[in-house]
Amino acid sequence: MRSRPPRLTVSDVAREAGVGESTVSRVLRNQGAVSAAARQRVEAAVARLGYVPNRIAGLLASEGSTLVAIIVPSLSNNVFPKVLAGTNLALEEAGYQSVVGVSEYDLDREEGLIRALLAWRPAGIVIAGVEHTEGATALLKGCGVRVVELMDLDGEGIDVVVGFSNHGVGRASALHLLTRGYRRIGYVGHDIRRDLRAGKRLAGFVETLVEGGLGMIDQEIVNSLSSVEVGRDALARLLERTPGLDAVYFSNDDMALGGYFHCLTKGIAIPERLALFGFNGLEVGRCAPQPFSTIKTPRFLIGETGGKLVCSDGGPRRVDVGFELIEGATA
Repeated sequence: MRSRPPRLTVSDVAREAGVGESTVSRVLRNQGAVSAAARQRVEAAVARLGYVPNRIAGLLASEGSTLVAIIVPSLSNNVFPKVLAGTNLALEEAGYQSVVGVSEYDLDREEGLIRALLAWRPAGIVIAGVEHTEGATALLKGCGVRVVELMDLDGEGIDVVVGFSNHGVGRASALHLLTRGYRRIGYVGHDIRRDLRAGKRLAGFVETLVEGGLGMIDQEIVNSLSSVEVGRDALARLLERTPGLDAVYFSNDDMALGGYFHCLTKGIAIPERLALFGFNGLEVGRCAPQPFSTIKTPRFLIGETGGKLVCSDGGPRRVDVGFELIEGATA
C-alpha cells in the first residue's frame, strides 16, 4: 500500500512564502496587520501548495465558529434538498458555512449525529422536526447555541421553530375530498413510526373524516421509507383488497406518483373512478399529464428563514409559513 503524503502545515506555507508562521496565521484568519507584499506571498504559497487551513484548530484557539450543523432525515427526493438550498443561501449571506448530517428518519442515528456535530463546536444547529430522543433533547438544550427546528409546528420546540402544522395539512386534505363528495376513502403511506410528521398528517386526516361522519375504509402502510415504487405497489395491494374505494390519500407526492402510474397501467380513470391526493407539491406532480391535487409547502422559504434565525440572537421563536392547497386534476 502507498503511504499517505504528509499533511501540509502552516510551517510549510511560511517556508514557501519566506515569512514567519505568525504572518501566515494572520493572513489566513484575515486578522492583524500584514503588509500587502507579505499577504501576496502567503496567498501565492497557499495556492501553489494547495494548503487548506485547519479550521477546527483555529476554532479551538479563537472560541469562534463559522460552522452551522444541519441535520435532515433524507436526501432521496427534492424535499430536503430544497430546504438545504434555502438554509445555505441564508448562511452564506451571513458568512457561515454548513456541515450536513442525514439521519434516515432514525432518531437514534439523529442523536449520534447531534453528538458528533457538536464536537465541531458549531455556531448553531438546524434540525428537522420537533421530536427527538431524550438524549438528543438534552444535548440540544444544553449545547449553548441557537437551535432551529424546521418543518413542523405541532409541538413545543426547544428554541426556534419554523414550519407549518402537519396536523392542519391532514385536516385540509380531508376537507378537500369530503367537500367534493368522496366517501369511500383509503390511505397509502410509508412508515409513520419513523416519519412522525406523516403520522401527524394522517391523524389530522382521520380526525376530520370522523367529524364528517365517516372513517378510513382501508389503508396500506408500508414499513419502509417512501418512494415511487413503494407507492405504486402499495396502491395495487390496497385496491386488490378493497376495490370499491373512490379516493386515496397518500403520505406524500412520491407515493402518489407511484399510485398514479399504477392507475395509468391498469386503465383506472382519474379522478372519475379513483381520486388521488398527495402532499408536498413536488414539481413532478405539477408536470404530470393531470397535475396532482396536493398540498404545496414552501420548503425553500422554511430553510431560508431557519438559516437567518440560526445566525441571529433575536427574532421570533415560532414562524408559521403556512401551506397551500393545490386543487389539481386528480381529486
